Amino acid sequence: MKSNNTFRIALFPGDGIGEEITEPTRLLMDEVASRIGGFAFDWEPCEAGAGYYRKHGTALPEQSMKAAREADAILLAAMGLPDVRSPDGREIAPQLDLRFDLDLYAGVRPVKPLPGVRPILADPRAHDIDYVIIRESTEGLFAPQAPGTRDGDAEARETMVITRPTCEKLFDFACRLAGQRGGQRKVTSVDKSNVFPAFGFWRDIFYERTAAFTDVKADHCYVDAFAMVMVQKPWTIDVAVTENMFGDILSDLGAALMGGLGYAPSADIGNDHAVFQPCHGSAPDIAGKGLANPTAMILSAAMMLEWLGARHNATDTMRAASALRQAVDDAFSGGELVTCELGGKAGTSAVFEAVRSSLAKVDA
Repeated sequence: MKSNNTFRIALFPGDGIGEEITEPTRLLMDEVASRIGGFAFDWEPCEAGAGYYRKHGTALPEQSMKAAREADAILLAAMGLPDVRSPDGREIAPQLDLRFDLDLYAGVRPVKPLPGVRPILADPRAHDIDYVIIRESTEGLFAPQAPGTRDGDAEARETMVITRPTCEKLFDFACRLAGQRGGQRKVTSVDKSNVFPAFGFWRDIFYERTAAFTDVKADHCYVDAFAMVMVQKPWTIDVAVTENMFGDILSDLGAALMGGLGYAPSADIGNDHAVFQPCHGSAPDIAGKGLANPTAMILSAAMMLEWLGARHNATDTMRAASALRQAVDDAFSGGELVTCELGGKAGTSAVFEAVRSSLAKVDA
């Protein structure tokens, strides 16, 4: 545990609905810390995002990057606006800069529907799905060392980069996670090695590394077939590890199976740093209307508590994570709290108050 029991958190509200979901999450985090005791947070608000870029010509100022590097963890709401783009036409996405600069190679995307949220799949076995997609987050088709090129109207090219050092770290991470989760203790490589030699390389390294984890079963699946498995029999999945772009797509499919992006938390984790953020974007179409669902942000904060607990051997933060998760489950379990993703009217304040009320009743 940290000597002073206080965790310094770099807090990035970002753009669009970011500010709206950041404040209720921060309040819940302070409340659960006070309730459990033994630790506290030192919040450091950080400016970044498309709105900042529009005003200042840079998306991630050095002072914010410095705060991120020095923080115990980073909590990020949402960044990017469709109408704010760099000169080459790409959306402003400083969250990618954080991943690259801090070497956050493991994108952790849990897929676990909440009790009481309207099920998307009819099969009753799908109500209890609980798996994790591990998205390699620094290379693949997003690799900064291989930017795409365009030759006028004649041709455009993108390069996929897969390296041994990153693969080794990634597959070891996935195997450790499968072992910690218990259950099936299975890791699945999701790739396209039947078409791309780069994925043949990926899969060779996958089986090299998984062989060292004798308590974990390793198998593989082509990405197109795996997308079908996610819908047809998702209860057979435990931990799936995949390339950056594939993970980007599949994690959104997983979010849909949970009820929508507003329910889907995530983390980008490296050896020394970690960012926790909801899977959704800045949703400028609903910004300022009080409709934003803060659930994914709250659950991302719970993931942050778990990571801090494991990193610093802090049992109090692990208890806090469990209490916060239980409060979210209890808030939705009756089926009356329905957010806009599913056609309901429960907005940001309604979800916050429901979770806050449930938190007060959790036996922590």
